[in-house]
Amino acid sequence: MKRCGLALVLLTALFACNKPDQVDQLLSQMTLEEKCGQLTCPIGFDYYGKAEDSIWLSDRFVGVMDTLPLGSCWAVLRADPWSRKTVETGLQPCESAHLLNMMQRHAVENTRLGIPLLFCEETPHGHMAVGTTVFPTGIAQASTWDPELLEQMGEVMGREIRLQGAHVGYGPVLDIARDPRWSRVEETLGEDPCLSGILGTAVVQGMQKHVVATLKHLAAYGIPQSGHNAATAEVGPNRLKHDYLPAFEKAVREGGAGSVMTAYNTIDGVPCTANRWLLEDLLRQSWGFKGVVFADLNAVNALYATHHVAADPAEAAALALKAGVDIDLGGYNYGGFLKEALQRGLVTEADIDRSVRRVLRLKYELGLFDHPYVDERLAVEVGSPENTALAKQVAMESAILLKNDGTLPFCENINKVAVIGPNADQMYNQLGDYTAPQDSNRVVTMLEGICEKGRAEVVYAKGCAVRDENDADIELAVKTAQSADAIVLVVGGSSARDFKTSYEDTGAAIVDEHVSDMDCGEGYDRSTLKLLGRQEELMQRIYALGKPVVTVFICGRPLDMNRASEQSNALLLLWYPGMEGGSALADILWGDCNPSGKLPISIPRSVGQIPVYYSQPVTGDYVEESAKPLFSFGYGLSYTQFEYGDLEINDQEASVMVTNLGCRDGDEVVQLFASVKTPGLALSSEALVAFQRIHLKQGESKKVVIALPENDDYYFNYHVGGSSLIQR
Repeated sequence: MKRCGLALVLLTALFACNKPDQVDQLLSQMTLEEKCGQLTCPIGFDYYGKAEDSIWLSDRFVGVMDTLPLGSCWAVLRADPWSRKTVETGLQPCESAHLLNMMQRHAVENTRLGIPLLFCEETPHGHMAVGTTVFPTGIAQASTWDPELLEQMGEVMGREIRLQGAHVGYGPVLDIARDPRWSRVEETLGEDPCLSGILGTAVVQGMQKHVVATLKHLAAYGIPQSGHNAATAEVGPNRLKHDYLPAFEKAVREGGAGSVMTAYNTIDGVPCTANRWLLEDLLRQSWGFKGVVFADLNAVNALYATHHVAADPAEAAALALKAGVDIDLGGYNYGGFLKEALQRGLVTEADIDRSVRRVLRLKYELGLFDHPYVDERLAVEVGSPENTALAKQVAMESAILLKNDGTLPFCENINKVAVIGPNADQMYNQLGDYTAPQDSNRVVTMLEGICEKGRAEVVYAKGCAVRDENDADIELAVKTAQSADAIVLVVGGSSARDFKTSYEDTGAAIVDEHVSDMDCGEGYDRSTLKLLGRQEELMQRIYALGKPVVTVFICGRPLDMNRASEQSNALLLLWYPGMEGGSALADILWGDCNPSGKLPISIPRSVGQIPVYYSQPVTGDYVEESAKPLFSFGYGLSYTQFEYGDLEINDQEASVMVTNLGCRDGDEVVQLFASVKTPGLALSSEALVAFQRIHLKQGESKKVVIALPENDDYYFNYHVGGSSLIQR
């Protein structure tokens, strides 16, 4: 931690130490405007200017600090089409550290009390800035079922933003996703509260070795009505507590999460940003949360402008503050109307002081009053080769083999490979939403990874675009594929924003007449799960050639895989695999990596099944089709075979013998399920209660022992699952 230039506290024990004397002394000196400023967190990507080697603070930033000294800033370093920052106009890591030091110096030296700023940055799968390490998105991270690996990833993400001068990383996303039409499935850790809680807690523990992690989004944001982003969540209190809150509770109680962000949606008509039961009674009183609560961007103003539960912006500010929201992300209401709310008697100064005290306490615990700056020279370590290697490891472990007739791994007689499809050589299509522009030399596409592998001659044709039906040359793709021994067909979707897309004030993309590849990512909800553009036509023509075809899906949500599951020889799901996705794919194709990912979310057969998740109470089949998903939660094949036997269960633990019967070393995920007994309630048929990832050499057997959950009174009929046991 000294390498970061600060004597930082270990943030996994962030709130173990108290600073009441310093906080109260400082609070007693503050004016009302200064207090309101501490609760304000505006967008900061226009707070600087850059030209060639020169960086300066913008007049806008200086003016704001003169009139309402800010407590924090969000997304100063963000680069994407919404911020209008490119690789050239955005900041490289050392420039980022220099800028945040400049801003911090201005706050410390040019405001009356010299209170340091809290810098907050987006960190769902790496820092959303130029030159950083881009990991696979959340749904891919969850496919690893590997808490230890994700803790390492979290530590790298936290350290990278801390080296650049930031203090808070927004992530992980713990929303339970059960409607793949929703545009933000890619950010989540899937459909299950146990898996999301364990993996999310691991990410938090890694990040908080360097910064404060922010859990998103409290609560039930991942089940919007009709799949519309931010739509109401139709959920009762019992299911809310059973399914949609446990992951957050675990990350608070065991992970020690330092901050939480409210969701845009309503629950039973109550907006989450104005839900005192959720933020005070449950989060703080029941769970013991000691950190700060952020409203999502402009969510406070939405109480007035969207939900209409407040008569005006001042009343919106009052509702959020009294509900337990400490920091107004966007800053419009707390910065502009909290003073008016006080004057009108809608809040008291004690209400304001309560949240200011929390913000100041966090800054003391971070050591910002003693060490407000970072060593700019150390920012060269951002995006290091070691971090890139970790991104590849996450990508490899997240890849899910859904079908294989023996075509994979490729054997020596595969001398020529045709790489076909819209996602084969489009680098931003594999990176996912909340990704900054990156130097193309730092990202390995599917085509590049296969070419760099050097195991076969490679030919390539795009065939068609993800969405644009006019951008297609299917005949060329078919002709190219005809000459190959095997075909790698790379299809799917994209969350790649471009500079022609329009955006809402919240940064969500707006679906309009402009046809980009984007079919996913915040704001891009779907009414179907079909492959768009002419992808189905391309697939049909390629399968008709009768050659071995490996179909690879690059996407952010479950898509229609019926044709691929029936007609391809092998089927791989990589989600959005990040900057090293192409290298990971090549290793899998030639067997240098044995795929081990497992589904964290079910793949439906059709939209008519939605919602379809493994823990639903059992129902009968539909007239048209089975009620079971095409591929079930927890499913994922390997190049080897695992056998389970000798399951034993006592009062404290379950044990099972797992044997690798194949001729390759491999990883398996032993999954422990149980029937659920909730007196007087029928909430789920079964539940994942624990899991363990193991490595077995060929022919090796291992006894796997898994501790039973503490609340064992609620579980019975334990059984294990794995690649050999979970069937389609």
